Parts: sequence; C-alpha cells; structure tokens
Amino acid sequence: MKEQLQAILTEVENAIPGIVKRSDFEAFKATISGPKGKLTDILKGMKNVPKEDRPAMGKLINEYKTQIEAFYTQALENLDALELAALIGPPIDPSLPSPDPAPGLLHPLTQTRRRMDDVFRKIGFTVAEGPEVETEWFCFDALNTPEDHPARDEQDTLFMPEDAKMGNVSKRGEERYILRSHTSTVQIRTMLAEKPPLRIISPGRVFRRDTSDATHSANFHQCEGLYIDREVTIKDLKAVLDYFVAEIFGKGSKVRLRPSFFPFTEPSFELDMMTPNLGKLSNQWIELGGCGMVDPKVFDAVGINSGKWTGFAFGMGVERIAMILHGIDDIRHFYNNDLRFLRQFA
Repeated sequence: MKEQLQAILTEVENAIPGIVKRSDFEAFKATISGPKGKLTDILKGMKNVPKEDRPAMGKLINEYKTQIEAFYTQALENLDALELAALIGPPIDPSLPSPDPAPGLLHPLTQTRRRMDDVFRKIGFTVAEGPEVETEWFCFDALNTPEDHPARDEQDTLFMPEDAKMGNVSKRGEERYILRSHTSTVQIRTMLAEKPPLRIISPGRVFRRDTSDATHSANFHQCEGLYIDREVTIKDLKAVLDYFVAEIFGKGSKVRLRPSFFPFTEPSFELDMMTPNLGKLSNQWIELGGCGMVDPKVFDAVGINSGKWTGFAFGMGVERIAMILHGIDDIRHFYNNDLRFLRQFA
C-alpha cells in the first residue's frame, strides 16, 4: 500500500505544475480524491487491513494525504495568480503616455482660489502661506484676542493633544498648539519676517469645531488680505474691496461696509456685496466676510510702529465665494468627491 500511495503522490506532484485552468484542476483532483479516485480506493481498502495494522496504516495514509492536499493548495494559488494576471493584462510601461484621453480638471475651490489670487495680484498683492498647525500666540494673542474670548474655547477651536510633539517651543514659552482657525496667523508671521510696506493675501485651509451642515464645515478655506503703508485709510480699504467685487461678480456690483467688531481691527466692518449678475440672488445684499483697519495693539505685538504705519485687513471664505458664483446650496458638495458634481466645472 505504501508503494501505491507514493505512486499517487508522484503523479500529483508531476501533474500540478502543468495545470493552467480551474476546470482541469477539478477534473484531475476527482481522479485522485473524488468518490472513485485512487486515494479514495485506498481509504476504502482499510476495512481489509488487520486491526493490529490499522493504526500504523492510518497514520501513513494521513501523511500522504497531507502532502497531496498541500499540492492542491499550491495549484489553487497558481490558478488565482494566473486569473488575476489575465484580468490585469500585460505589465504597464510607466514611460508611455496615459491611454485615458480625458484630461484632469481643477477642483472648483482651487479654481475659485486662483481666480481670487489673480484679482489681487493685479493690484500689487503677493501670496503668502503659513503652517496649518499654530500656537495660541500666533492665532490669538498677537491678534489682540483676550484669554476669555469664546474663540479660545475648546468648543470652538481644535486644540492639539498636550503631549503632541510639534517641534521647538516658541520663545514666548510653553504654548498649546492648535489647528489654525483663520489665516490671520500668516499676516502675523509676515509682519514679523518683513518690514512695511506690505501688501499680501493669505489663502489657505482653516479649521473650526463646527457640525457639518449645508453652510458649515469643520474644514474650509479662507482668503485674507493685509495692506500696510503710510497714511492708509478706510477709503483705501473700500477701493480694494470695490475692485475685487467688481472683478469677481461683474460690472454693476456694489460693496457695503457695516460696523462690527473684531479684536484685531478697529474700526471693524462686515463686508456686504450686491450685484445684478446672480439670477435669483441679484440685487440683494450678501455678506462676504469681515474687514477693518489694523488695531494698533496688533502692530505693537509684532514690533511695528503704529504711529508711522497704518493698514487694513480683510477676510472672506473661498467656499462662500464659489457657492455664490455657481449657485451651490450645500458646502458639503465640495468634499463628497462626486464626479457628477466636479465635472460641471471642467
């Protein structure tokens, strides 16, 4: 019987490498382990083996059976690999041009941001960028935001874990790190690194602890501006905003400044816009953002002489501009990765 088992094992070992179809494998397996297979016949013959020899013979059969099943497993792995290779096709040469004729497209938020950048570049603004993880000093203290301000509460701002290692500790001592809630931090960094006159915009991603709905997102984008020079007045601020709104929303657009309050500007205003070019939204005031003259305390924090220099700052949401321009009613569309939505902006 041992010779029979060895002959079956040898047959399996020789046949398995040549099997390239799953149907051929099942047919061959049936000749060995099927109801009328060779190994099955040997198992049926155990009834004729003397009782005292059955333990040893059963052990021997199990050893050969284990080896045969290992060849079966190897055959299935080979077949899986062959079937996968057939689905994938021939190897791809990365040096060849893409077979996909469809060009890529910019995300609508990227398109809107670049459009805003271009408008401000035409009047001398440059683009400045900064880190998304900031300290409390850059995000609040340097912007004249008191410690008891609601924006500094963990219900509004995303603070990093206290044991997070975020690089060197600031010269102002131990500070908590946060995900920036506005890009005004870039204005502070620019004023520390460069001397006036300054004329920058700081577009980028910001974070708030907001519940996502049609008009709110914990992650969104801002474009803020800063202009510092001698004898800058509100009239200069209004002129820049008039120009921007007319370039983005078309001729006939108007700007209105409503008195408001922000810790980092004094006086402060809400920026409203009206245009005849938006269909159902035409000829009604729409809020775009906030603005105002830079507070002297902000200049003091960064070492700029507020008696010599004056300036203004403004900020608006990139998503808000895009939603108004394209009639989008839900901010979540920008982040759902739905190609049916995105392809409209190709």
